[in-house]
Amino acid sequence: MAVKIKICGMKFPEKISEIAALNPDYLGFIFYEKSPRNFENDIPNLPKSIQKVGVFVNASIEEIQEKAKQYGLDFIQLHGDESPEFCHLLQQNKFKAIKAFSIDNQFDFNILNKYYNYCNYFLFDTKGINYGGNGIAFDWSVLESYNLDKAYFLSGGIGTENIEEVKSFLTKEYAKNCIAIDCNSKLEVSPGLKSTEKVKQLINAFKE
Repeated sequence: MAVKIKICGMKFPEKISEIAALNPDYLGFIFYEKSPRNFENDIPNLPKSIQKVGVFVNASIEEIQEKAKQYGLDFIQLHGDESPEFCHLLQQNKFKAIKAFSIDNQFDFNILNKYYNYCNYFLFDTKGINYGGNGIAFDWSVLESYNLDKAYFLSGGIGTENIEEVKSFLTKEYAKNCIAIDCNSKLEVSPGLKSTEKVKQLINAFKE
């Protein structure tokens, strides 16, 4: 099964339409005021095959509900310090959740056990100064320590320049639960403005 592609940090409507024409599996929209990719526009009509992911950082359930309704979000990605209880609350409100974790070489994978039943997917991103969009990759070999069977998205510093490294990673036994790669800042001309050419190159590399 081919790995799925999520293009995150979409911001400009005309660029969203361009990127959507390349058929990524997910498009991510960040609803976090401190982010340079904070989304405040309208989402143009997208093909049904593209899932819309709303990215939130320590938001209230009310804010998430409001944005999910306004934009017709398919998934809620939690990229802050949200608790297992908060994930459970989302689940009770019939939301599909992706819980992001910031990974470094000292990450304790036992933390994930408490979240296991309360989200659809995990997302593993690089621990950095920002909640996301740091543009650097973590050492993916630490995922050898991940022993749960919940599928996850791989994030952090993925772009056209490390396609072969990602392909190599996906052949590893410990990558068997990686169902998607999440790409953001490495595909940009400036924050939120994606390079259509780079996105096309990346999608083609994994869909061929």
